[in-house]
Amino acid sequence: MAADSKINQGKIDGLKPEDPRVEHKFIDVGGGITYHYLLANSTTGEPPVATIVLIHGWPDFSYGWRYQVPFLQSLGLRVVVPDMLGYGRTSAPDDHAEYSFKKMCGHIATLIQSVTGGAPIILGGHDWGGYFVWRMTRYYPDLITAVFSMCVPYEPPSPKVLTLEQIVERAPNFQYQLQLASPVAETLVNRSPATLRGFLNGLYGGRTPENEILFNTDVGIRDADMLERIQQSPMVSPAMMDYYVQEFSRSGMHGPCNWYRTRLVNGEEELPLAEEDARAGKPRQFAQPAMIVMAELDAALPPRLMQNQDQYFEKPLKKAVVKGASHWVMVQCPSESNQLIGEFLQGVLGDKIKASL
Repeated sequence: MAADSKINQGKIDGLKPEDPRVEHKFIDVGGGITYHYLLANSTTGEPPVATIVLIHGWPDFSYGWRYQVPFLQSLGLRVVVPDMLGYGRTSAPDDHAEYSFKKMCGHIATLIQSVTGGAPIILGGHDWGGYFVWRMTRYYPDLITAVFSMCVPYEPPSPKVLTLEQIVERAPNFQYQLQLASPVAETLVNRSPATLRGFLNGLYGGRTPENEILFNTDVGIRDADMLERIQQSPMVSPAMMDYYVQEFSRSGMHGPCNWYRTRLVNGEEELPLAEEDARAGKPRQFAQPAMIVMAELDAALPPRLMQNQDQYFEKPLKKAVVKGASHWVMVQCPSESNQLIGEFLQGVLGDKIKASL
C-alpha cells in the first residue's frame, strides 16, 4: 500500500441501516426474478465521473460495502450495490440451477443497462462476488471498463466439468464447502432467529464465552450447540447486526447456500469459455485494468493464491495484501481497503478522480 497516496479519506463513515444517502431500487430481470439494489449518487455536486457496481459475497448483502459507498460517492462516482440472488430483498429461488454464474451475470447486465443505458461500468467484488466479477468480465467484456476483486484471484474455466468433491480434493482449504452445499448448514442456521444471529456473529469473528470459534475451513459450522452461545461480533456493531438478521430473515439461508451447489451447472455452462481458451493456445488475458487484493489472515483464500496471476492480464495487474486482515477485509480494515480501491480508480480514471478530491 502506497504511503504517499494523495487520496485523503478522513474519518471512515459507513452507511447506517436504512441510510438516507442511498436509495432502495428494484428491477425485474426476467424469469420472475427481481433484484433489490442500493443506488448512491456522487456527493461532489457534479455529474458522476463513472458508475461503479459492487458485488458482495457469502454470507453478506449489499451493506457489506457500507464503508466503501460513502468514500466512492465522495470521489464523484455513482455507486450501485445489489443484493445478489438469494440475499436480502432480492428474489431467492429454490432451484440451485437459477444461481449459475452465466444466469446471474445476465441479471447484472440487465441492471447495468437499466442504470447506465449500456454505458460501461467499473466492477468490484468480494468473496463469491470476487469470483463473479471475473466471470462477468468474461461474459460481458464490453460492459466493463475496469475490474477488481477482494480476496479472490481469477480462476480460468475448466476444460473438464468437476464435482465439488473433486474440487475439494484438489483444494483442501475448501472442505467447508461440502457442508454448505449439503442441507446441514442451512438447516442449523434456519432453526430460529437466535441461531441465525449466532451464525452471523460467528462468521464475523464472534466467539463463545470460552473463546471458541464457530466456523473453520476444515468442517464449516463446528458444533450446532455453539450457535446460540456465540457473542457479539467485534467487526459488526449491534445495530448493524440487527439489520443483518432482519435482511437474512427475509429468505433464510437456502438461497445463499445455493451458491455452493452450482459447480456442475457452472462447469457445463463454462465449457465454451474453456474451449475458447484452448483454441487460442494460451491463457485468456483481460484487456481491462485490474486489481486483486488479498487478506493476510484469510484461511480459505490465502494470499499465495495470487501467485501467477499476471499471465491473465494484458495490462500490469495491481496486487496487494492487507496485513493483519481476515477474510472480511472491507469491514475489518476499511481505511486500507478504501485506500487501495481509491488508488486503483485514480489509475483508471486519472484527472476525473483527481478533480473530485
